[in-house]
Amino acid sequence: MNATERQAPELRLQKWIGKDGGSIAPLKLSDIGTGPKILFAFQHWCRGCHLHGFPTLQKLHGALSSKGVGFAVIQTVFEGAHENTFEKLRENQLKYELPVAFGHDEQPTGSNFPTFMEDYRTRGTPWFTVIDAGGRILFSDFHLDADRLVKELEQA
Repeated sequence: MNATERQAPELRLQKWIGKDGGSIAPLKLSDIGTGPKILFAFQHWCRGCHLHGFPTLQKLHGALSSKGVGFAVIQTVFEGAHENTFEKLRENQLKYELPVAFGHDEQPTGSNFPTFMEDYRTRGTPWFTVIDAGGRILFSDFHLDADRLVKELEQA
């Protein structure tokens, strides 16, 4: 993993849907579980998110969700707000059969980036962030080797 080894900032997104598609209260990292966490940032109109990101996330979720790894998906709206809408969350949740919370992160007024991009120093989408049980960021980047991560988390 490309360890950054810094504490994961608390999530500041205000709009979320739960695994059943209904609106839920803003999610905190502790709501995602006490073990390792995988956060996936996407944009609905991002081709790479659909070709590579979501399939990688499906693989990770299938292999690790029963082993105490928590998951959340975040739509970072740093462009294309007309296409990357709150309503697209449920569409993607169903399309990829991911029963996890999905958040919608628009740029706050006066900010250049959505809160997740700013706090986690992401540079676009698709973006994976892996957080250990102690709250440290172990990985934060575009390309994640799912097989390697599954092996590492199973051995931990």
